[in-house]
Amino acid sequence: MSTRDALPPLTCLRAFEAAARHGSFTQAGSELSLTQSAVSRQIKRLEEDLGRPLFERHYDGLRLTPAGEHYFRVVQRLLRELRDETARLRRRGDDRQLTLASSPTIASIWLARQLPDFQRAHPDIEIRILTVEDPHRLDLAEFDLGIYYHVPREVDPPGLTADAIFAQEDVAAVCSPIYLERHGGIADPQDLLNRHTLMVVEDHYHDWLTWELWFQALELDWQPPLHTLRANSFQLLMNATLAGQGVTLGWTRLLAAEIAQGNLVHALPHKIPSRGRLSLLTPQHRHLTEPMRAFREWVLG
Repeated sequence: MSTRDALPPLTCLRAFEAAARHGSFTQAGSELSLTQSAVSRQIKRLEEDLGRPLFERHYDGLRLTPAGEHYFRVVQRLLRELRDETARLRRRGDDRQLTLASSPTIASIWLARQLPDFQRAHPDIEIRILTVEDPHRLDLAEFDLGIYYHVPREVDPPGLTADAIFAQEDVAAVCSPIYLERHGGIADPQDLLNRHTLMVVEDHYHDWLTWELWFQALELDWQPPLHTLRANSFQLLMNATLAGQGVTLGWTRLLAAEIAQGNLVHALPHKIPSRGRLSLLTPQHRHLTEPMRAFREWVLG
């Protein structure tokens, strides 16, 4: 920063924006794949160039100074506009392309079955699907709209608004007819725990509905199951369930086609309302292109 009218380096501005948004150098570093000390150095360099502090350091975290608050709003807006414009140019001016972000499970089980209807109605729109397991890791510049399960009133993915696609949905125990042929019917919940294989998601985001919570919601007696098949991917467990390897918790609207075609059946009659809703995630402050508007109207309608 050799001259007083030179712009600060983009790396400093990105570090400042992330630290101000998180209120933490450590969390900013995690987002930017930098160490906490590297973020601190970037902020110090920016503060020295501006000739004033941007943060007040407190024992319980960071707080923006009045100058920092104003600068944060300006920097955040400019970085957002720069990301959006960069993403638009990278798409080479193809305004008819629509990039949909979703988890691998939703993309393969639900979205892929629904898209032919949309494409028949809008044959001029080209679809690109981006699979990212955790919506909190989405780069807003890389996609137009997202489809994920969203739990209202919990931490929302930053920079996104969520609109429910399903007004309500139930969670039930499901398995394939092949599994029942091999292992016999399931008499009751205790029989499920004592004699059958439960598919268990090893939840790395701590927002997944567990079998224990499902039993508790139904006011049923719980004990650890004797047999489990575990994986950190719901998509993998669902494929194993369809292949007849066990019983899993399934979201009935998401799996409606598999249930209607007889590929999955209810292992028990019990069900509970889902805390989450399959939702359309829309980047805030993004100019809606024609394909984005068309898909929003179609999927929410």
